[in-house]
Amino acid sequence: MTKDRAGFSQPSADTDRQVLGERLKEAREYVGLKQDDVAKKLGIPRSALSNIEAGSRKVDAIELAQLAKLYQRPVAWFTGEDPHGASDKVLAEVAHVARAAAALSHQDRQELARFADFLKSRARTKVGSDGR
Repeated sequence: MTKDRAGFSQPSADTDRQVLGERLKEAREYVGLKQDDVAKKLGIPRSALSNIEAGSRKVDAIELAQLAKLYQRPVAWFTGEDPHGASDKVLAEVAHVARAAAALSHQDRQELARFADFLKSRARTKVGSDGR
């Protein structure tokens, strides 16, 4: 019995590689690394990393684990299996806030952190007062 007949769809490996490559590139750019820097850390040619990000080269499990560690993201984020259930929209919003915060002074970032703590405590208070 084939996988199709058993009810399993076979996603396109090319599409999966393309999505993985886009996420890897996005994460690399987010942490501010150049392809040369990442390639050196992985011990691969820069062209190989370029091909990975373009979706034309496979990534082995060890390379993906190294990239995830370097980019400070879980492997599941790159594969589309978000372990925390966070949507891409939420991740994009948080990334936007992080980029904006990076341009602030140290004192302003501390104030932003205090404000975030305030919002979290206010949200807990609302949940508690609702009896939920």
